[in-house]
Amino acid sequence: MTTGDQQQSSSDAFIAVRIPEFRNLVMGRFAFVMALRMLTTLLGWWIYNLTNAPFAIGLIGLSEVVPAVSLALYAGHVIDLSEKRKLMLRGVGLYFIAVIILLLLSTKHTSQAFTNSTIAVFIYCIVFGTGIVRSFVGPVFNVVLAQVVPKNILQNATTWNQGAYLSASVTGHALGGFLIAMLGNTGTFGVIAALIAVAFIILFNIKPKPPLNEKTEKKTWDSVKEGLSFVFKTKEILGALSLDLFAVLFGGAVAMVPVFARDILKIGAEGFGILNGASDMGAICSVVLLTAAPMRRKQGYKLLFAVFGFGVCIICFALSRLFIVSFIALLLSGMLDGISVVVRGTIMQLKTPDNMRGRVMSVNSMFINSSNEFGQFESGLMAKLMGVVPSVIFGGCMTAAVVIVTWFKAPALRKMEY
Repeated sequence: MTTGDQQQSSSDAFIAVRIPEFRNLVMGRFAFVMALRMLTTLLGWWIYNLTNAPFAIGLIGLSEVVPAVSLALYAGHVIDLSEKRKLMLRGVGLYFIAVIILLLLSTKHTSQAFTNSTIAVFIYCIVFGTGIVRSFVGPVFNVVLAQVVPKNILQNATTWNQGAYLSASVTGHALGGFLIAMLGNTGTFGVIAALIAVAFIILFNIKPKPPLNEKTEKKTWDSVKEGLSFVFKTKEILGALSLDLFAVLFGGAVAMVPVFARDILKIGAEGFGILNGASDMGAICSVVLLTAAPMRRKQGYKLLFAVFGFGVCIICFALSRLFIVSFIALLLSGMLDGISVVVRGTIMQLKTPDNMRGRVMSVNSMFINSSNEFGQFESGLMAKLMGVVPSVIFGGCMTAAVVIVTWFKAPALRKMEY
């Protein structure tokens, strides 16, 4: 890469967007993630109204994370040896089938034929199935990203990719609440299914992405160990993943938003949708800013401060009894989380060799799945043991504590720059 190429890649904020395949990947992922965020919003609201139990919301996360984490390492091995486009399309198609089944479960006929507890069990079983699919389809998007853009613009492409992901998240979360109010559960599932179909059509235009690994007789477990060994030897990757794991594990207040919306703030489905998307709105603001003005120095230092601030915002959210204060607290938490997302994503893309991306991205997915879904379960469990508000305060305090420990125990992460 020439000096001119380096300067262009660092100064042109739109350089990755000019690549047609990258645009298809980002637009397809946008539609897919928006559908999944709407699905998450709807399932949390639906389960809580079926059971009236905050702990039941946490069980949704547990149902998905168990298969997703259990299969993550094997999924990485499969991704590295597979044609990526076909694997990606297959996963999107299976999600479509799962949503159609959930749509049928949400009809009046089903509610008359089965009890609420039986319907809840069916939902958990379907979510378990999507967890299996997620272990493959989640990492493969990031692997394809590295194959559709040159390495010298990976940082720019990663920032755009994260921006699209977060934009889809906020749109899905916010629209989910509004659609529930306007169309009901069944109508909302119909919209989700349509979005997944659109994602499939857009992603179909991406060219096949064959494996970069040469054919090898290496055993599955040896291949998996190679990926794990790389992650544990690369301190920047391990540090960033560990910080995200524990911070989000304890700071997963968003899982309790249905309870705050209905029982504490009393703002209904519309307010629930807005509050549910607040953190993602903040994250989008951060990503837009970082796209126009990327961080040049002290990324590790800024990462730690951002995660600490995230924990403080979660505590403020728990203590609030006003909708506007709760919204601002979650908005600020999202802005700080957006910094973490961009830094972690950039580290993963820049530090990972092409022939190991499937395995390393699967380890990344395993950490993220653990933090998000186990965090959802932890929130539900602690809400059952301590009460909703004390459990969220506890989570915010633990997030701040994790950062303080990391500051002293992981100086390599604090000093990290890229």
